[in-house]
Amino acid sequence: MTTANYKVITQGTPNPNALKFITAKDVKAKGKVSYSHPAECLNVPLAAGLLGVPHVTQVHFFENVITVTQDGIGDWPAIEEAVIHTIQELLPAHNPDFAVDEVKSRAHMTPEMIQIEEILDRTIRPGLQADGGDIEVLEFTNNLLIVRYEGACGSCPSSQTATLDGITGILRHEYHPEIRVEAV
Repeated sequence: MTTANYKVITQGTPNPNALKFITAKDVKAKGKVSYSHPAECLNVPLAAGLLGVPHVTQVHFFENVITVTQDGIGDWPAIEEAVIHTIQELLPAHNPDFAVDEVKSRAHMTPEMIQIEEILDRTIRPGLQADGGDIEVLEFTNNLLIVRYEGACGSCPSSQTATLDGITGILRHEYHPEIRVEAV
């Protein structure tokens, strides 16, 4: 298969330091994953190659979307060109069923965390994923929920204000009126 079959569409995100790259082929068949260092993704040459593009600080794979975040000082047109070239070069050999080293399942979660995850799945995640990001629930203790933003959300200016307020509001309405949410 030639690289000409892999058209890449670029879309902006609310984060000025992140772009989404959409392909016709899945880059992650199940789940999602973010990488910030090439050593984390040695078994995923596409991710390692993208992290080798100057100024790229994170890649996030979800279905057929790759969200690329840069350090804020790079020239987007040059980065975009290099990212598209890397995708077209490495996507033909890419396996979207690659295993993630650290399996993040809900099996280890408390019933409360699973309920919160289900609320986030229904209300918050679709919007974050449409913008090239996601949210990971890390911990829930004493009505304090600790989350980590992924993809475009990780360095987005609104993630620490409006988005976090929205998540808190929804969880207070649907889960518990005194829940607090903090992002790390």
